[in-house]
Amino acid sequence: MAKRKLRKWHVPIAVLVASGGLVGCATSTQSHNTASNSGAASAVPVRAAGASNGTVTITYPSPPGISSLDPSQWAAQILVDQGTILEGLYGYNQQNQIVPKIASGYSLSKDGLTWTIYLRHDARWSNGDPVTAQDFYYAWMRQLNPANSQAQLWASVLNNVKNAYQYHSGAVPASQVGIKVINNYELQITTTTPHYILGELAVSASMPLDPKVVNAHPTNWYLPQYFVGDGPYVVKSFTPNGTITLVPNPKYVGHPGEVNHGNAKVINLVPGTTVAVEDYMAGKLDVALVGSPSDLQYVKTHNLKTQLHVAPDYSIEYLEWDHSAVPSPYYNTKVRQAIAMAIERQPIVQDVLDGMGGVTNTFSTPGWPAAKYEKGLPENVVEAKKLLAEAGYPNGKGLPVLYLYAPVPDVNQQGVPVAEAISQELQQNLGIQTKIVQENQTDYSALVWEGPLKGIQPGFVVAAGAVNWFEPANMDIQASQGIYFPGDYGWTPQQVQHVLPWYNTPYDPASVAKYGNPQDPNTGVSWNDWIPLQNEVQKDIAIITKWTKEQPAKWQAILNPPGTPSLQQQWNQIVQQWKNAKTASAKHAAFVLAWEFVAPESATTTLGGTNTGALDVQAWWDTNESEQEREWRMWQAYEQNSMTSAQAAVWAGKLVTSLEQQAWVIPLYYNETFYLEKPWVTGAQPNPWAWGNFYQFQYLSTK
Repeated sequence: MAKRKLRKWHVPIAVLVASGGLVGCATSTQSHNTASNSGAASAVPVRAAGASNGTVTITYPSPPGISSLDPSQWAAQILVDQGTILEGLYGYNQQNQIVPKIASGYSLSKDGLTWTIYLRHDARWSNGDPVTAQDFYYAWMRQLNPANSQAQLWASVLNNVKNAYQYHSGAVPASQVGIKVINNYELQITTTTPHYILGELAVSASMPLDPKVVNAHPTNWYLPQYFVGDGPYVVKSFTPNGTITLVPNPKYVGHPGEVNHGNAKVINLVPGTTVAVEDYMAGKLDVALVGSPSDLQYVKTHNLKTQLHVAPDYSIEYLEWDHSAVPSPYYNTKVRQAIAMAIERQPIVQDVLDGMGGVTNTFSTPGWPAAKYEKGLPENVVEAKKLLAEAGYPNGKGLPVLYLYAPVPDVNQQGVPVAEAISQELQQNLGIQTKIVQENQTDYSALVWEGPLKGIQPGFVVAAGAVNWFEPANMDIQASQGIYFPGDYGWTPQQVQHVLPWYNTPYDPASVAKYGNPQDPNTGVSWNDWIPLQNEVQKDIAIITKWTKEQPAKWQAILNPPGTPSLQQQWNQIVQQWKNAKTASAKHAAFVLAWEFVAPESATTTLGGTNTGALDVQAWWDTNESEQEREWRMWQAYEQNSMTSAQAAVWAGKLVTSLEQQAWVIPLYYNETFYLEKPWVTGAQPNPWAWGNFYQFQYLSTK
């Protein structure tokens, strides 16, 4: 019954694609050496702007930079690993559709749980080795290894594989994980519940690895002198957080019937600059993202319209309740509804964004499947004033300052200007005073995508909701992010105060006092230290089991999937690990696993996160949530376990409408990607998903 969250990552808007010469070398025809971190150097071909020697130079977001090419580490690796230097069972074509790559097809069991994927026999690694089912199994189990605490399991098919999280936490053995190699070219994947996985198979952390190479060089297998890939391109040189040079893989065999790559002979990936349009105009770049309204205005007035393109961006800018634990009138639904109805979106899109987006009061972009099921609050200043008066705050009198948290310009150039426009509208339309607080990347991310944080005042975050990848579970465009943690949307200030320590300390202080300190290496060596945990396990399981049995049968099947170890069995496995331990340190390590299985902690999560699957968290959650919060969780579960987008759209619409009507989230506008492309370059592919920038570099071509 684990309640897991999907972490999200949003790249800054101001990024670009470069070609011509290297960035900063507009017309240079000299060779340029780029050293890998091994100390070796390799020549990077540079061409004069406008020439065509098959070289394309393209930037990636910096920060966060690319410090490693390991596909399990997420961040910017998704821009390179998935499809360019590593190729998965499925991938994206040039229309952002999921198509077979290494796979030749699949079959699905009648219960919707077991996927049998058939691999092509002709796929090869760049060293000539065949790409087999064992290569995928090896890569995935490497991530799942309990010792690999930094693996981003949510960013792959592993997020839904049967017993994946249980094995990763040490609660079950590897043999119980739902991944099985049938033969060299047949792989079986069993999910916890029926779930559409083809989109997840295209994500970077689902890529295969060549075991022979990784075992020989476990920490730096991706350096050029060792690198072996199965994608259209291989790594010729690599400088961490610097330039990466890619060249065609001579052993690559693409999927028949698909366009698998372009004709670029060399692809240089360099850290992004902040002067994309200037470099484009100077002839330094072939392709550039237009990252700001001022840049767009410049493009429109400098005879570049024929080179300007617009592409979909499946993301929504919105106001998200900031999960504050401070009591205030903003917990009053009518006050939040008044705020939502008093915001005039068209002036923001036209005057602040210069048309770089479209007005919306729902979590939908043009043609989005869930749009017809959503109903957001309408713009109506007169009605907003009436609601505010009914709540007891006519013309804003008596309301405290409303805080608006916005990302610093380096994270999102539009964040602060949008906050300023909203501030002005709320003052003019409702008399509400606001304070804008700029947040750095780390703090902003925690505010948007994690649980309650200390020191946050009542208000909203100028947030970006996006679609991580193609799958039905993303139909709500992250509108339901605040449902992943108790204490976010819909909880009382008193309840938020209760859970606040869960998110802001490595180990919940109250739990440390109750169960012992997991950071003390001497704790847990004696069985007497385990007795408080053992007693609580029995209490929690009784609460969780009773609550689960009271839910609709459809949800019960998701909460307690058949064939998965029970909570008691998982606990017994951890206890057995302690019994089998031969050293004091091993016994303490088992105790830490047991502690984290039971109690709230954020030591192995990010700031503002907690282990929502812990028994104490689940038992408190089930006992204290309102009927509305219970329905949100249920609808979210139905959406995430839908097998088609059409099915998911119905539940997403129901869930998001409720959140919009209560103004826990207030959609503002949807984004669009504007970019410039020189006539001699094709195949630049703007990424419509949550990561921004360009991706699928393998399709780049020159004329």
